[in-house]
Amino acid sequence: MQNKLKIINDPVHGFIKIPHEILFDIIEHPYFQRLRRIGQTGLLNLIFPGATHTRFHHALGAMHLMFTALETLKQKGVKISEEEEKGAMLAILMHDIGHGPFSHALESMLMDDWHHEKLSLLLMNRLNNEFNGELSCAIEMFQGKYHRKFFNQLISSQLDVDRLDYLKRDSFFTGVSEGSINTQRIISMMNVCDEGELVIDAKGVYSIENFLTARMFMYWQVYYHKTSALAEFLLVKILERAKLLVSQGIDLPAAENLKYFLHRGKSAATDEDIERFTQLDDNDIIQAMKNWQHADDMILSYWCKCVIQRNLPKTIISSHPFEQSFIEEKIKNVNEFFGIHNGKELVHEIKRKLLPYDTEKQPIYLLQKNGKKIRLDESEDQLLSGLMVNKTTRYILTFPRNISHIIS
Repeated sequence: MQNKLKIINDPVHGFIKIPHEILFDIIEHPYFQRLRRIGQTGLLNLIFPGATHTRFHHALGAMHLMFTALETLKQKGVKISEEEEKGAMLAILMHDIGHGPFSHALESMLMDDWHHEKLSLLLMNRLNNEFNGELSCAIEMFQGKYHRKFFNQLISSQLDVDRLDYLKRDSFFTGVSEGSINTQRIISMMNVCDEGELVIDAKGVYSIENFLTARMFMYWQVYYHKTSALAEFLLVKILERAKLLVSQGIDLPAAENLKYFLHRGKSAATDEDIERFTQLDDNDIIQAMKNWQHADDMILSYWCKCVIQRNLPKTIISSHPFEQSFIEEKIKNVNEFFGIHNGKELVHEIKRKLLPYDTEKQPIYLLQKNGKKIRLDESEDQLLSGLMVNKTTRYILTFPRNISHIIS
């Protein structure tokens, strides 16, 4: 009989235990193994060469942190059954199972308006049928329907194990130390109040503020870095352009499953859509871009060369929208340089906005020694949380690098 209680060596957390056989079975399933071929951070390795880790890495790390969090809560007297432990670990293990190639960037490009969480839930239900209902508790927790609220908060909230893992992991692989957080300290401060809600022991206030600050730095320094934002934008434009050309009857070389989605119109998802989607990964998109560098369409060819050869367009970043006259000047120069009339296709303003801490959407609560809970931003001890409740927006103007020397 196969031993399914394995130990995995993870570069971020060390040794990760698989304490239940069903977890091993899910990890071995083709739906989950596909995550080995889906990058955690899209094209971020164009800016941070070490950022080549995968969704597979991240899901295992999040599962490990869930196990650690549940052990901590048990030690503080919170009753958690084996069924609940399995459910929570399964839910976080599968939370990203619906991610498509390059994750967020192409989320709605292949399956119209199908957010990865919707696809994750659909695949969870399929797996639940396959495993005779063993995932029912996990699905309830994932959807926030389970009667004990803290399980869903550990899976999806402003302080969940998903965020704890990806911040620490992305910081590690990008080498951006500002994003490094002490996950063990944060988890050791977790507790559950009488209403069954996840709270943080009041003495952990500064660890939580450090977490929120680290997340803010990671967004502006890594995820929303102007070149990172540009690379993600280019991926979307490439797929948009390819779908447009295909709709005009132009044949573009692509793997069979990708070609299927390029031809697919707007309609409700079918079983064939789902089956083909679970066959797609980053490799299909990379191979297509390599081929499309040589496409007859100048715009598609240009964008694909930008990504594959890492000869990216020029970017300018600003805290205010760019003047329309400034943008028109860039378009005029592009038209003149390339001898085209649709230069506006190559000049774009990209917008990125961030609210570091949302006081309305599942606020983080501190549990005081007297047993009362208080919102983090209302605590007398907080130093930074009150400064992180405002939305920040950045604007990035991108245009071909070739014309930068003729721009005033």
